[in-house]
Formats: sequence, C-alpha cells, structure tokens
Amino acid sequence: MRDVIGEKADVCGKTYRVIRLLGHGKSGYSYLVTRDRMQYVLKQIHHEPCDYFHFGNKIVAEDYAYSRLLSLDVRIPQMIAIDLDKERIIKEYIEGETIFDIVMRQGTAEMYLPQIRKIAENARMAGVNLDYFPTNYVVSHHLLYYVDYEVNEYSEKWNFDNWGIQYWSKTPAFMQHLKDCGKLQE
Repeated sequence: MRDVIGEKADVCGKTYRVIRLLGHGKSGYSYLVTRDRMQYVLKQIHHEPCDYFHFGNKIVAEDYAYSRLLSLDVRIPQMIAIDLDKERIIKEYIEGETIFDIVMRQGTAEMYLPQIRKIAENARMAGVNLDYFPTNYVVSHHLLYYVDYEVNEYSEKWNFDNWGIQYWSKTPAFMQHLKDCGKLQE
C-alpha cells in the first residue's frame, strides 16, 4: 500500500481516501486519509524485516498497546477502528509538527523535555517503555502527543534518559540517523 496517494482504502466497511504518506516505521506505514471531510490516520501494518526488533502479531500488539496506553497519563490519538483481517487501524489525526521536525528546524526540542519526562515517568511507573524516537511525538497547541501505539516492557536500556533523549536534539546519534536514512549529505 505504499504508492496509493489518491486511492481508496476500506477499513471495517468504511472507505477512506489517501491524501499522503505521513511516515514509515518498523511495523507499518501511516497515511493521512479523509472521509466525510474529516482527516484521520490510516496505519497499514507491513511485514518488512526489521533486524533490531522482533514482533509477534503486529496488529494484535497495536490493539493491546492502545489499551495499555489508555491507562497511562499520556496524550494519544483515539483509535477509531481496527481491521484485524486487513491489518489496518484508523486513528484520530493530531495536526502539528513532529519533534523530529522541530529538532531539524531548531536543533533541539528542549522546551518539550518536561512533558516527555512526565510521560516517560508515567510509563516507567506502569512498567513500560514507549518508543521515544522523535517521529512518534507530535506537538499540537504546545501539548505533546504520542502518536504511535508501541509499548514494551520497561528496560533501563531503552528508557527516555538512556536512549530516547539522544534523538531530541542534533546529537551525533541524531546526525548519524540522518546520514543512515540518506537525509544528510556528507
């Protein structure tokens, strides 16, 4: 479903029109879609290999993670529909800029560190880590939203302070990521 701009996608018997690709992660592609003049995000699960992360059933994991996130004090987009057979999710579209884009533009997302630290502490207290990579966070009206539904059992190695923070400013790790993705020319 990569090159589907302008195409239609059915989710749970409702038809959405694909506007544009929002992003590609380790479990799926996210698209901005529209239906009845409203915008949503359609996440299409993919089965591309990921050498640094191992999944079970991705769509079931997303559904479970969403339920778990609802119990935390974390702003997330509402899940509108989940189609287990087509491996598609429709969720609320949170309009705003990603932390990744803010870092690219400003060099740092320092002003959002208090919010992410509170989110990370809530997650730690619940025994989970979120995916702290900055493309997973959108700022809307100065509030931080976790727009991914990934949760993992808590590990010091993968918490915000030991892993995530290195991508919330133009650190060597952030710059290496840009280089690895072909977004930075040598």
